[in-house]
Amino acid sequence: MHPWFLRGTPGFELVPELQPRADEAILDKITFSAFEGTPLAMILRDLGLTSFAICGIATEIGIDPTVRHATDLGLVPIAVRDACGAGHHEAGERSMESIVFMGDAIVTDVQAITAAMARG
Repeated sequence: MHPWFLRGTPGFELVPELQPRADEAILDKITFSAFEGTPLAMILRDLGLTSFAICGIATEIGIDPTVRHATDLGLVPIAVRDACGAGHHEAGERSMESIVFMGDAIVTDVQAITAAMARG
């Protein structure tokens, strides 16, 4: 098995605008769900958080499984629809429509979530 996105390789690197701050935690996601094999669920619970925003580049293989797993854990994911990409456009759209249909997440857009965060 050869991982695609190893830390320090070009496929792993973020654009400068998205670089984590020194006070932000970094968890390496190595499975479809961000909760499997990471302490993410414990971190959220320790912080008293029951909801989180989710976006990313792979709706069909990362966002969708993470949203479903979060729901199973009793968490409320907020999917930022226009901040989610897909490796396969049609598969990504099917995944997002399934999330909407199942009610597994609150689905919003960048404008709405940034406005809500600014009111914070």
